[in-house]
Amino acid sequence: AVAGSYIQEGQVTRNARARVIRNKESLHDSKISSLKRFTEDVREVANGFECGIGIDGFNDLEEGDIIEAYVKERVN
Repeated sequence: AVAGSYIQEGQVTRNARARVIRNKESLHDSKISSLKRFTEDVREVANGFECGIGIDGFNDLEEGDIIEAYVKERVN
């Protein structure tokens, strides 16, 4: 399943992880498996654009779900 999405804040990158939130409850957390603009695979999508987001191991997407994308970084 691919979620038709609109980026409200920041940007989404293909190597990011994603958290699916429904009714203020976190349902799933894993990596982004696909990121598309129209029919093309892309590496990132910026604020204010629409895209399709596929999430590894999660197919139970519903209208109104929030997808939070984040990147883990090691800070020394």
